[in-house]
Amino acid sequence: MQKFYGKIPLEFAASLFYFHKKGIVQEMIHKLKYKGHEEIGETIGNWYAEELKNIEQIKSIDLIIPVPLHPKKLRERGYNQVTKFGKSLSDVLHIPFNEGVLVRTVYSKTQTRKTLLGRTDVIENIFDVVFSDVHHNKHFLLIDDVITTGSTLEACSRALLKIPGAKISIVSMAMAHN
Repeated sequence: MQKFYGKIPLEFAASLFYFHKKGIVQEMIHKLKYKGHEEIGETIGNWYAEELKNIEQIKSIDLIIPVPLHPKKLRERGYNQVTKFGKSLSDVLHIPFNEGVLVRTVYSKTQTRKTLLGRTDVIENIFDVVFSDVHHNKHFLLIDDVITTGSTLEACSRALLKIPGAKISIVSMAMAHN
């Protein structure tokens, strides 16, 4: 919550792990993201959902939405690294998972090698939303793999806040430990 305080209104925010360079969490997420080990996301999702299901703010969530990849990046990688994580959360928490509401409109290179300043320079209109009246006044759980500066999740949240009455919570597998 502190990462986003004063930037975007949130109902709830949490991460399961701290992410340290050269640590086991970095190794797991690297294998998930770049080596095709999607089962890691599924395992983390199942584990994390058990922790989340007793949290009051989670009980009011209407839809789980992953940070989307640009269609070109999705073709290059073959999968979104947070899809299995999100589907596992969805199964355990009994909350629908939807990859179609939030879309990435701008293709960008990986942020893993960018400096702090480069990461925070996320284009405001990099994400957009596709929604109808059914999405109005809903509580969305935005999910991602790692929170570093929070700029990607902030940009996603701003897009989701275009939906009338939208409320947002954020859950990630890990958060960079500074």
